[in-house]
Amino acid sequence: MTKFASEPFRVLGLETSCDETGIAVYDSREGLLAHALHSQVAMHQAYGGVVPELASRDHIARALPLVQQTLRDADCSLAEVDAIAYTRGPGLAGALLVGAGLATALAMAADKPLLGVHHLEGHLLSPLMSDPTLDFPFVALLVSGGHTMLLDVADLGHYQLLGETVDDAAGEAFDKSAKLLGLGYPGGPALARLAAFGNPEAFDFPRPKLHSRDLDFSFAGLKTAVLTRVKHLGTNICEQSRADLAASTQEAITDVLCSKSVRALRQTGRATLVVAGGVGANSRLREKLDAVGQQIGVRVCYPDLQWCTDNGPMIAYAACRRLQAGLGRASHSYAFDIRPRWDLAELAGAAASDVA
Repeated sequence: MTKFASEPFRVLGLETSCDETGIAVYDSREGLLAHALHSQVAMHQAYGGVVPELASRDHIARALPLVQQTLRDADCSLAEVDAIAYTRGPGLAGALLVGAGLATALAMAADKPLLGVHHLEGHLLSPLMSDPTLDFPFVALLVSGGHTMLLDVADLGHYQLLGETVDDAAGEAFDKSAKLLGLGYPGGPALARLAAFGNPEAFDFPRPKLHSRDLDFSFAGLKTAVLTRVKHLGTNICEQSRADLAASTQEAITDVLCSKSVRALRQTGRATLVVAGGVGANSRLREKLDAVGQQIGVRVCYPDLQWCTDNGPMIAYAACRRLQAGLGRASHSYAFDIRPRWDLAELAGAAASDVA
């Protein structure tokens, strides 16, 4: 039987939206009990990006053993969890189906309620998992994979979109620019490492929509500028020039993210900025946001580095928060579905929009 919202919850969470298989057991009183993660980066490197079919097959092979491992590490049986949560979307359809199917089978076998979680809400709430003093309301800069958006977060489930990318996301700009520089996959972290040896002022790359009145982003033009400069330098580009290109590209991306975030804070009057998602691990972005936060008197919060990329704890934690708040209606029907395309705004104020 599903517990009431005022009671504690222990949730088994499964994340399989893309190329990481993440499993976790999270207890609303005791915190994270155990987690396991398998990254497919090495498998996809040969192809320069994620191959959806290979990703799905690898999830099939990895997910159940990781669930068993995580339960053992948590010293917890399936019978002792209160609900099972899985990433319902957005993400790769085949990868999502693996997690949804396994979660449903486990829930049905153990007669446990099932809850589908929005992947981006998991990222959005992950800084709260890292910092128990952090609470609503706040402005969120969500920079995860193909998503770049600013949100006014009034409370759990109450998200107002302030601005988003109109073309390439920040993560895509990092990855595509890295590919142009011959840095391989995954490109973002590789570009950031190379940028540490470069001059961020060596190349004057554009900052698209930096001075626009809205809070939207655009990074496609920056990628084109990097391509033009690489072609101009030719095939015999020296290592210092490559480092300068990396540093200048990173500087342009982080300038835009920082400027728009400040504008969002001023527009909303919020005193806290939360940064979540893979690009949130970028040290130059953190350096700039920390500096501007001190300058304007705003608190800037991030998840632990290990929770910036896709992971199981953020899904289990998001499910716990929804269940406790009475916003997640865990179901015993086991008629699951997935949402490869799922607008985060659909969760705003809804009590059951994430029901499995």
